[in-house]
Amino acid sequence: MCHSRESRPPALANPGEVARSGALELTSADGTVFSALEAIPAAPNGVRIVLLPDIRGTHPFYQALANRFAQAGFPTAAIDYYGRTAGAGVRDDHFEWKQYLPSVRPDEVAADVRAAAAHLGSGPLFTIGFCFGGGQSWCLAASDLGVNGVIGFYGLPQPATEVVEDIAAPLLLLLAGADVATSPEEFDTFTARLDEAGKPYEKQVYEGAPHSFFDAAYAEWQDACDDAWERVLAFIAKHR
Repeated sequence: MCHSRESRPPALANPGEVARSGALELTSADGTVFSALEAIPAAPNGVRIVLLPDIRGTHPFYQALANRFAQAGFPTAAIDYYGRTAGAGVRDDHFEWKQYLPSVRPDEVAADVRAAAAHLGSGPLFTIGFCFGGGQSWCLAASDLGVNGVIGFYGLPQPATEVVEDIAAPLLLLLAGADVATSPEEFDTFTARLDEAGKPYEKQVYEGAPHSFFDAAYAEWQDACDDAWERVLAFIAKHR
């Protein structure tokens, strides 16, 4: 199960102030108008974050997540995948994503990420994706966006597996040990390809954790959430 409308990311202990947040529309290089959710901190730390949601695109979990990153000082934007097919719009649980998902292309995702990154200004750039977006995030390590690093939570490895030879940025893989969307064997194949190609990556498997464990509703996985958050911050600090 991906994050639902009721899902919320675990809260920060000492959140900073968010100067502004909410939905907006951006324009990609091919003229496509697409939706995004932004959160801009009152005291930016200079590192930009573009969030790549799960299959449901820009729904409330990702506004809350963007706010959390902004509370930590990161100017953040979450993009929607469906501007070229469903048009712009913030998605809810009734959005019929199944008819549009097969049309999502990695090169168009990269173009939309570029537009979102430009909206956030200048500075080191990291992408962070979840489920479908996790795979898209890892894939961007092989793009020409100049990302400093790419992060994926319980992502789908197939898109990045196809472009391993072109990967030029480090990856962080945060994986659910009891993931029902991707088998351990698929991740083993992916990391074996990374090893063979000599590509830099870090991997953490949270044994027993379910898909989409990064959610305040999963109180029993609070330690995993805390550890994942610290790994994200450490990865960004290392590669910024």
